[in-house]
Amino acid sequence: MKILFVSLGCDKNLVDTENMLGILKNKGFEFTDDEWEADIIAINTCCFIGDAKQESINTILEMAEHKKDARCKVLVVAGCLAHRYQDEIIKEIPEVDAFVGTSSYDKIADMINSVLEEKGISNFVEDANRMPMVEADRIVTTPGYYEYLKIAEGCDKHCTYCVIPKVRGSFRSFPIEYLVNQTKKLVEGGVKEIILVAQETTLYGVDLYGKKSLPKLLHNLGLIEGLEWIRILYCYPEEINDELIEAIKNEPKVCHYLDMPIQHASDNILKRMGRRTSKQELTDIVAKLRREIPDIALRTTLITGFPGETDVDHEEVMQFIDECEFDRLGVFTYSREEDTVAAQMPDQIDEEIKEKYRDELMQLQQEISADRSAAMIGRIVRVMIEGFIPEDNTYVGRSYKDAPNVDGLVFIECDRELMSGDFIDVKITGSTEYDLIGTIVE
Repeated sequence: MKILFVSLGCDKNLVDTENMLGILKNKGFEFTDDEWEADIIAINTCCFIGDAKQESINTILEMAEHKKDARCKVLVVAGCLAHRYQDEIIKEIPEVDAFVGTSSYDKIADMINSVLEEKGISNFVEDANRMPMVEADRIVTTPGYYEYLKIAEGCDKHCTYCVIPKVRGSFRSFPIEYLVNQTKKLVEGGVKEIILVAQETTLYGVDLYGKKSLPKLLHNLGLIEGLEWIRILYCYPEEINDELIEAIKNEPKVCHYLDMPIQHASDNILKRMGRRTSKQELTDIVAKLRREIPDIALRTTLITGFPGETDVDHEEVMQFIDECEFDRLGVFTYSREEDTVAAQMPDQIDEEIKEKYRDELMQLQQEISADRSAAMIGRIVRVMIEGFIPEDNTYVGRSYKDAPNVDGLVFIECDRELMSGDFIDVKITGSTEYDLIGTIVE
């Protein structure tokens, strides 16, 4: 039978999707990208913020139309929306046949077979704290030379705006041996860059080994032959310690790059968010990272328009960003999510003010990024090739400063043929606000 699989949401969700695809392939299912020829349609959903929730609902409704055709026999909803809103979906979208919770994706094949055997709605929404371990080889859906490695599940931080602990459960790590084996399989398939993801990567191993073990994991991954780059995302600033800094500094395959979401820089708003850092602590960790690893690329994210945020709070975060000069910055307007503490707070902010704050921060960051990009001119950097633009006779790649899909690119003038996934040395000759231009170093 043929399955159409739609994956929505974050890179962590993508890992779950790829694991489900691997399981289904092992069970003899085939895949299609044509919804009109699918016997089974599965949607891995996201409900982190309102826009993601709406995208998931719209996709389910669109795919539910195919249940009216004789061809489509099973409609599956997996992931966060299935876990959080199962009862509502059953009531409003009766075409859905099966639900796979965030901690039960390893049971997807059994669930589909149960529906095909006409046993009614199949429900595998279980305890969010269950830890699925998948041994089947993942079906890689990224370009093939980089891949995400989810090292932990869930979160214990309970920020006041976030539903993740309710949907994904408490923080729990995958064993080092499991992650090393997963990575070896990916590298054997051609992957050269591994990107570590979790709701929070910095606390990796505390539940299994009694202490933060990300440095140990980095070392073990670094021993894998054929792996070129290891990149770390989602490091909470309060959990970054000297051992981790030393690992980033000294492990040769670890990119001098750190994604460190701070969300705000006003002590007033940080406290209301339930964050565990102050403005001074954020200033100190940024200074320490730059002092210990001078060429480190720092990425962060901010939320604008959080309940109670004033012009004074906004100016404070503007000043902080101006002084810290992050290499990469993403800004999101606050999304009021039900079942969160922040949703019940007074002084909710109008959308136009949220967007005004966001736009002002992004304009400031554009200037900072332009300056930091210009400072790269004359330097030689190692670049991973990602593609070719025939009309410009130009290759496109990423440096260690660039995570895929969220950061900048390097455009390279080169006369010889290169393949996606190749690494080359590039001399930077020009720049824009977010991208670099260079020539290959022969």
